[in-house]
Amino acid sequence: MESLLQVADLGAVERLRTILRASVRTGTEVRGAGQQLVRAEPLGSSDVLKAIENIIKETFTCLAKGEAPVITFGKRSSWDNIRFDDNVGLQMVSDCTVSKVRCECSKSIHRFALILKTLSMIYKLVQSNTYATKRDLYYNETQLFGSQIILDGIINDICCMLKVPRRCLHILSTSKGCIAGDLCYTEEDGNRVNCACNSTGKGVPDLNTRLMVRKLWDMLHIPVFALMDADPHGIEIMCIYKYGSMSMSFDAHSLTVPIIGWLGLLPSDIQRLNVPKEVLIPLTNNDIRKLTKLQKRPYVNCQPLWKKEMEIMETCKMKAEIQALASLSSDYLTRVYLPNKLKFGGWI
Repeated sequence: MESLLQVADLGAVERLRTILRASVRTGTEVRGAGQQLVRAEPLGSSDVLKAIENIIKETFTCLAKGEAPVITFGKRSSWDNIRFDDNVGLQMVSDCTVSKVRCECSKSIHRFALILKTLSMIYKLVQSNTYATKRDLYYNETQLFGSQIILDGIINDICCMLKVPRRCLHILSTSKGCIAGDLCYTEEDGNRVNCACNSTGKGVPDLNTRLMVRKLWDMLHIPVFALMDADPHGIEIMCIYKYGSMSMSFDAHSLTVPIIGWLGLLPSDIQRLNVPKEVLIPLTNNDIRKLTKLQKRPYVNCQPLWKKEMEIMETCKMKAEIQALASLSSDYLTRVYLPNKLKFGGWI
């Protein structure tokens, strides 16, 4: 069964909401000497246009001087550039090391050109106040970019370089996420969405899904819980919702929801509920490697109960999907597991 993000509708919601709000401290923290965390504030259209103009101006200035222009942006692939703040998640530091794309280098000249081309496409979108999906941009220049993955990476690099969320660039993504429940809302274009009519369940969260969960917390301050498979991939998906990812660390304040609680399926639940061994799945070598990497993540140190659950999984070398609970009874998840956990506080 794929992962499910469950938003609780409880009689005690106000009490829990108060506790959660009180636990969130405000303000930007400083970690280590000179390691200030970056908060990417949305820029206005004129600011985005000006930032792009400055990059192009610097490029032409270098060429006029006979120098090779270089495009730089924070290196998102290095943990040395990331600091963990338990109120925000994984954030890029302001004095991070950078990636450099040089036009005189044969290995990077093509990427240098693609970045400039993408900046020109973004400039037109922002200037005309129009929007396009990443897919639209790719199909306008399929031979140039070669693949959607290449364009997606360039867009993220530009967001990091300009220190703005992607929505400020007027670039949208085709949402892959699903939302279901007792919720209705009106989108900016006036379209009214009734979430009770939808199905739910998805894997690794896309940007729109993460933005939606963050908006629900910002606007309603309701408790949010993650219900995932009891395996390393399920844990990682929850971590992305809660603390974010390295690749989007420059936009952590817009995407992470640090108050998310891990509702289940917990590795300890497998033992506690005596889930039959025949419905459990042995950890693969890839699972073990991922679990080892997860245990080294900076946020695990502030989550001792998470650490304990991972140790249980590591020891028993078994994982379980959510539907494993059906081995206890066909409606065990909805009739017993979820109601009791939500009522008695069975999350960590």
